[in-house]
This record gives sequence, structure tokens and C-alpha cells, in this order.
Amino acid sequence: MSVELKGKAIKLGDAISTDLIIPGRFAHLRSNLPELAKHALEDALPDFTARVMPGDFLVAGKNFGLGSSREHAPLVLKMSGIGVILAQSVARIFFRNAINQGIPVVLCDTGKIEDGDALNLDLAGGVVHNLTRGDDLPCSKLPPLMHAIFQEGGLIPYIQKYKEFVVEA
Repeated sequence: MSVELKGKAIKLGDAISTDLIIPGRFAHLRSNLPELAKHALEDALPDFTARVMPGDFLVAGKNFGLGSSREHAPLVLKMSGIGVILAQSVARIFFRNAINQGIPVVLCDTGKIEDGDALNLDLAGGVVHNLTRGDDLPCSKLPPLMHAIFQEGGLIPYIQKYKEFVVEA
């Protein structure tokens, strides 16, 4: 099933930890996720919440999402408007937490993407089209089950619908 996502690139560097995504000093806001989302990435990119628009792509380098397993980290990114995370590499636990929240995480050569570039992701085809620069970048594809979880909006909606882990062909 073809899924195309469009947005602009918000570029970060390497080693963006879950502590940079949601700084520990805001841990007291975990029960108020809309308020916590207002502080997403504020130490790494102070203007992040002011510039992000629904569907934007968070573009990072190597080892995105390293650090402690904070399920809230991908959730506040989604609540902020991020529709896709592109990175050269991603911490495994962050990858699964993001998929469980309904945010696709795709691996590709992000060095060819600049801040503000207009992007189109063919999720099923495994290609990022950089509309600003005219580049087509091959990228990873989600395994079928993870693709199905994303299409349902996350793990909880998926389980509510199917009651088990199944992938329809």
C-alpha cells in the first residue's frame, strides 16, 4: 500500500538524546503532555516549537534517540507536529517507541538534506524525494507489521482494531 508523506525538513545533528528531546527538568509535566510538548527540543533547537508545522520531517544524523527509554519523547514530537523522523541511525528503543506512537522512523543519508528543504517520502517505495534540491534518496522501508501499526496511528489503535498482531496481505 502506497503511503506518501510531505513536509519540510527541520535539521538536527548527531547524537540527539531523549534528554535533548524532552529535558529532564520537565519530567514533572509527564502528566500534562500538551505542556510537555511545548518544551520539545528546546535545548537542541530553541525555536523548534515555533517553526514546526504538522507533517514536518525531523532530520537527524547518527544515533538519534539515544539515552533513556522515554516513551514520551516520540509522543511529544508527534504532538508538536512531526510526521516523520529521518536519520542516519536510530537507537532501537526509540525506533520502537516512535512506531508504537505512530511516527515512522526511516533511515537514509540525511547529509544531502538541508534545513527547510521540502520533502516527500514514499514510505512503501523506500525513497525520499528532496523537492528543493531535486534529489531522490533511497531509504529504509518499515517491516510490514510496523507499517500496519503506523497506518493505524500507533500500537494502541492497532491492537484495538485487530486484537492481536496480524498483517493483512
